[in-house]
Amino acid sequence: MKKFLAALALLIAAGAQAQVLSVRDQATVVNELLAERFDTILPAAMQQTGIDMWIVVSREYNEDPVIKTMLPAEWLNARRRTILVFHRDAKTGKVERLAVARYSVGKSIAAAWDMKKFPKQWDALVDIVKTRNPAKIGLNTSNHFGHADGIDHTDYSELLAALPAQLKSRVVSAEPLAVRWLETRTAREMQIYPQLVNATHKIIEEGFSERIITPGITTTDDVVWWFRQKIRDLGYDTWFHPSVEIQRQDQGRANPDVITQGDLLHVDIGITYLRLNTDIQQHAYVLKPGETAAPAALNQAFASANRLQDILTANFKSGSSGNAVLAASLQQAKAEGIRPTIYTHPIGYHGHAAGPAIGMWDAQGGVPGTGDDLLRPKTAYSIELNAASEIPGWREPVRIMLEEDAYFDESGVRYIDGRQKQLLLLPRRSPSVE
Repeated sequence: MKKFLAALALLIAAGAQAQVLSVRDQATVVNELLAERFDTILPAAMQQTGIDMWIVVSREYNEDPVIKTMLPAEWLNARRRTILVFHRDAKTGKVERLAVARYSVGKSIAAAWDMKKFPKQWDALVDIVKTRNPAKIGLNTSNHFGHADGIDHTDYSELLAALPAQLKSRVVSAEPLAVRWLETRTAREMQIYPQLVNATHKIIEEGFSERIITPGITTTDDVVWWFRQKIRDLGYDTWFHPSVEIQRQDQGRANPDVITQGDLLHVDIGITYLRLNTDIQQHAYVLKPGETAAPAALNQAFASANRLQDILTANFKSGSSGNAVLAASLQQAKAEGIRPTIYTHPIGYHGHAAGPAIGMWDAQGGVPGTGDDLLRPKTAYSIELNAASEIPGWREPVRIMLEEDAYFDESGVRYIDGRQKQLLLLPRRSPSVE
């Protein structure tokens, strides 16, 4: 164990250059993180939302998004029908964790189905509910958050049919509890998260370099698949297919997919590791012959997008809704002469995670439902947006589309591994060459 902990410490300190943990060691970390979350996040979330009992139900290969985050690393799916019950004792504040299943669910959730006494699984569940007599029973139903709407029609119907009338009337949506469980990050997760973001940054730096791109030959699809393969080769996974796009001054060139000198490149990429996700967008400029820097107008456009990031993150306030943060940020940006579009979202267990939406690209007037949710501390966000600039000689506005992962707590917003402050240049000149 000492050897493993030492290796983990070196891995976190070294960033993406370090070797990714073995599958076995990853499982150890995932299970430790999960046990910590059950002990710390779950009791507080249940107290905050007033839900005394949370019942999470899934059948194998049709898993609730929440239950996927609660299974031990050795469980890749639920087994048959898996029912998890979390009951908070109002007097002690402790949360009892039970599995109405044939097996204990890892070391954190004990099996609680006496099949001899209750041959039917629903009867065993009802007995647990009756015995504990909760005032509010939360089920994962939600109009706005798909993450919190994971109980399927059959399980919902059969569960309600099994509950006596006096208990059935106590069933409520567990949406606020599910969102808090998914969005809240622990201190240890935030020790690990910088490795993921740093790795993503380093993958972009290599992909947007002369090692991978030869102007006039390499296509955007070539780079996309290089990113996909590189992520896999490093031992990470990805939660979406990367994209690489070109903005260029002369839109009439023959092949719009072949990268050439003078192109402004954009990448959207994210990796998955230890059940956490990143989501990053950056830009590179392909130098023309004789150029040693990007054109000043492009650099100014990039600076406008950085300023838009500053405006947005300065408006993050605990208790403000996503829609309120969006409106304030757009108003301020426009007053400063920026042409903004903001579509920032939470990140964590999912790439597009549970929590308040701060705009969508097609909903700059606010997002009903998810945008009405309130910002809470100890949460992570992808600061995703773009600023459009008119540049002489370019037929269309240049959009600097940036996305960087950040953490929000009582002290404000901080980028988990910094942010891009200037365009990557391609090729990058060797220090020994003049």
